[in-house]
Amino acid sequence: MRLRLAGAVLLSAAAYYVYLPLPSGVSEPWKLMLLDALFRSFMQASDVAHTLGVCHRVHLLNRLVSWVEVIEARSCPAVQVTDIRLGGVPTRVFQPNGGKNLKRGVVYFHGGGWALGSGRMRSYDRLCRKMAEDLDAVIMSVDYRLAPEAVFPDQYHDALAASRAFLSSEVLHKHSIDPERVSVSGDSAGGNLAAAVAQELASDETLNVRFKTQALIYPVLQALDFHTPSYQQNQAVPILYRPVMARFWLQYLGASPSLEPVLLANNHTALDQPSISAATRSKLNWTALLPAERRKHFRPVVKATGSPGVVGEVPALTDARAAPLLAEQPVLSRTPKAYVMTCEFDVLRDDGLMYVRRLQDAGVAVTSDHYEDGFHGCMVFAYPPMMSSVGERSMNNYIRWLDQNL
Repeated sequence: MRLRLAGAVLLSAAAYYVYLPLPSGVSEPWKLMLLDALFRSFMQASDVAHTLGVCHRVHLLNRLVSWVEVIEARSCPAVQVTDIRLGGVPTRVFQPNGGKNLKRGVVYFHGGGWALGSGRMRSYDRLCRKMAEDLDAVIMSVDYRLAPEAVFPDQYHDALAASRAFLSSEVLHKHSIDPERVSVSGDSAGGNLAAAVAQELASDETLNVRFKTQALIYPVLQALDFHTPSYQQNQAVPILYRPVMARFWLQYLGASPSLEPVLLANNHTALDQPSISAATRSKLNWTALLPAERRKHFRPVVKATGSPGVVGEVPALTDARAAPLLAEQPVLSRTPKAYVMTCEFDVLRDDGLMYVRRLQDAGVAVTSDHYEDGFHGCMVFAYPPMMSSVGERSMNNYIRWLDQNL
């Protein structure tokens, strides 16, 4: 009897920890709750270690993720997998066996807030294997440097160096890649890097080979407005909470974590901040850039007075290399055909949708692929044990778009 009672108490406690009220439309809510409970456990353990001075919270979190997810390079009959250095940056290469002599090529940047993750994680390994096999394409998954040791522009420079090397005649020839069929892609923070690289290299007149497409998966593209409709609507929806995204931005930009409440209140973009011009504000004016069904009932949060000097202290907040949504229209107009995936229950939804509109206004052909039941990170959960139906759908549609456009 006592054992049963103890079991009931433990089960109730576990259910209380796991349960989280979620929007009714989100895909398979109990799976998302379990996933969130796992992530929260990791993050809480990392916060405790950081507070006790054992190690930086990001280091423990990365160790936990690596212990669970990172795997060795293993080839199979369909795909040869090797670890190399691409432009000096560690990279995992997925080379399909057989097929056509010349392959399509994709350089891919993983997500993780510029601080977590690796292209060697099981989820990215599976994604890149499937891409290599289904597309008969060479996929190069780049392990750029991570915060807190590396801060902007280190991650950007790694992504740029790897991409330049990827487009070089030596690498294209060595891996039998068709120079007319190459793409840059990434998810979340990796989508940020892919967008920034696409902008930079599209304007580089010294290149003989250019990307044919850019494919951005729920990209993070700006840090000036933490009150877009999607930030307001989804601030408490896992797996990417609004305060966590602000923390990731501050780590990436090498800024003080004490600025987190300033960013979350939009005090850094108050109207009394002379370093933010009207032209800059127009590039993320969601009242004009978002369709009505995404604006919904939400209202902009614009302070008349705020915290002075934040942009001066953290100038990368308005640097388009860090925040690609802020790029000038002539730069956007030179970028390749685009695919942008967004999810309804994601704080980053409106970053992606505003970028779709800005690319379209610049004359770029864009496919906007929106998932009404999607959540941030869903595409990498397309396999067991946390397989999500929207993850599987989004992954297949992403690969299908590449197949049709690359």
